[in-house]
Amino acid sequence: MWLLLAAASVLLLPGLMQRLSPPSLEVPGSRSAQAAAAIARGLPELGREQVLLAFSSASLHAGEPRFQQAMAATVDALAARPDIGALLPLPDTDGGDSRHAYVLAGVHGDELTRQRNLPGQLADARRAVRQASAGTVSVTIVGVSRAFAQLAHTDLADLRSMEAVTIPVAALLLVFGLGAVGAAAVPLVVGGAAITTATGALAAAATLAPVDSTMLTYTLTMSLGLGLDYTLLILLRHRQARRAGLPPAAAAARATATAGSTVAWCGAVIILTSCALLLVGVPWAHSLALAGMLAAFVTLAAALTLAPALLTLADRRLQWGRLPRLRPAAHTTRPPAWLRAAEHLMKRPGRYALAAVTVLLLAAAPALHLRLGLHYDRDAMAGTDIGAGLDRMERDGVAGLTALALPHPGHTDPVDTFALGRALHADPRVSVSTVLDNGKDLTVMLIAARPAPDSDAAADFQRDLHALAGRLLPAGQQVLATGPTARLTDLAHGTLEGLWRVLAAVLLASSALLLVVFRSLLIPLKALAMNLLCVCATFGLLTVVFQDLPGNGADVNVLLPLIVFTIVFGLSLDYEVFLVHRIAEHYRRDRDNTAAVLHGLRHTARPITLAAAIMAVTFGGLMFTRRLDFQQGGFAVAAAIVIDATVIRMVLVPSLMRLLGHRNWWLPGSRR
Repeated sequence: MWLLLAAASVLLLPGLMQRLSPPSLEVPGSRSAQAAAAIARGLPELGREQVLLAFSSASLHAGEPRFQQAMAATVDALAARPDIGALLPLPDTDGGDSRHAYVLAGVHGDELTRQRNLPGQLADARRAVRQASAGTVSVTIVGVSRAFAQLAHTDLADLRSMEAVTIPVAALLLVFGLGAVGAAAVPLVVGGAAITTATGALAAAATLAPVDSTMLTYTLTMSLGLGLDYTLLILLRHRQARRAGLPPAAAAARATATAGSTVAWCGAVIILTSCALLLVGVPWAHSLALAGMLAAFVTLAAALTLAPALLTLADRRLQWGRLPRLRPAAHTTRPPAWLRAAEHLMKRPGRYALAAVTVLLLAAAPALHLRLGLHYDRDAMAGTDIGAGLDRMERDGVAGLTALALPHPGHTDPVDTFALGRALHADPRVSVSTVLDNGKDLTVMLIAARPAPDSDAAADFQRDLHALAGRLLPAGQQVLATGPTARLTDLAHGTLEGLWRVLAAVLLASSALLLVVFRSLLIPLKALAMNLLCVCATFGLLTVVFQDLPGNGADVNVLLPLIVFTIVFGLSLDYEVFLVHRIAEHYRRDRDNTAAVLHGLRHTARPITLAAAIMAVTFGGLMFTRRLDFQQGGFAVAAAIVIDATVIRMVLVPSLMRLLGHRNWWLPGSRR
């Protein structure tokens, strides 16, 4: 069955590469979306989005005949396309380069349609300008959609380079952790099957709905990490059963019945935390929710069906390629160092718990001055025509384009914008402003501003523009703004507003799940508190590395808290289930809390450490991409996993469970 799924998925892959789209930037119901809809309805020639054609020449000035001929040929070629509306040349600006010129273009269609039409528009524009100028003039299309479309092309190349680093490192960790090449091959095969099948599922889904590059990146990353982790847990239980004398098939069945139960709960946790992203009113968050649910479902299915089949079939080969230095040493009565450390922790749990909490709070402290922002990734666009076009526009003072929609009652006079226009003309941040009216019910002001659309200065200008409009336009006039800055601002606000809903949903759902799993009230509360500490410490480290260190100073991507919180919370709860499930098994059998905690540490320290190392490497591979948001996300998840597997899972959890004793398992109204 899995061979057939993998083969079908491979056949579907070329279709996915062709249909892959950039992540959605629109926020349904936001002010920018309302403005775009009003403009498309009232002045359809301006389209749903306004972009700029940026012309440039190294040898010709914009006023020379050949330059003008090239512009005219490009305008004619694009005007013949049904997806292009009005084409309006922008006047020269003070301080602008005389070898540059700009034309505003209205683009028709919804977001997905505009993205799919963009390559054809760009090809027609380049062909026309090249033929008319003999290659002396160049043109590119600049807009927020084009900028993020460029990032989608960057993602595909980055995925290949990331996999080239992470998969070999993960394979080496498995070989050294398991002590044999044959044993390491089983998680790798299961992880590979999960990746292939999940990608095939995305390819099938892409025929019905848009699939973006961010969704693909996170699906592949989570499928690889979860596939390796879940299979590793079942493999180690299979080994234990084989050492107990069970035959291969029975050992695989025992491993699936015991470790498989833990894996099933872990997968349910990831699915629950991913579902919470659906509460955010941003399509981009919905893509990540589907990516997390798909990765968890596919890896769960592979771990519970493919892994036992492989363990049964390849039992004799699991010890192939065994590392000599990892063969069992001569018998000694002295317990290993890590077990002696665990026994020492059991004797002084209060001190260890206090030290662990202190370390986490110190790590979290820098997050108090965390700066969030949503910017174009200039480094990822370096060397591209869109990157060069953005730089030229900023130097020429037409970096930010805003369309101000001013609806008015039907068949009345246009909105009186004289006072607002005069104030904008006097504003040094504004380079161009003009007014259009449809003669019926809509007035539109087109404003070109000097600040880069993703800068703090542009956000300040947007706030000042709304304040000016409220003061200088007729009383009660509705003002709706769209454009790159307005769309980025609405996306950031929509994400941050949804963060609190996701936080509440994840806390409630995960606490209910842990309550059912462990039949305890304190264990879920303790787990949630420690996971919140882990997330705070992670953002503290993220602030130091990407914001505070000399030479960095970058804002943390405003979308990152949503991603990191859901992924880290889900993985942290996974490790909580790994450890506490073993402790609970022993406690319910012997009713000795201290012995149960030691038993849990003895049997989960190795799988948790190895699984965390593999997951950290998998997400750490995102740091080898060119996109800053992927680098920040990869670092944050990898750092959180390391913190969770060391400070929290190996120190804080056992210490608190030792201190709480039998109260760990208290549940009001429950019978013994």
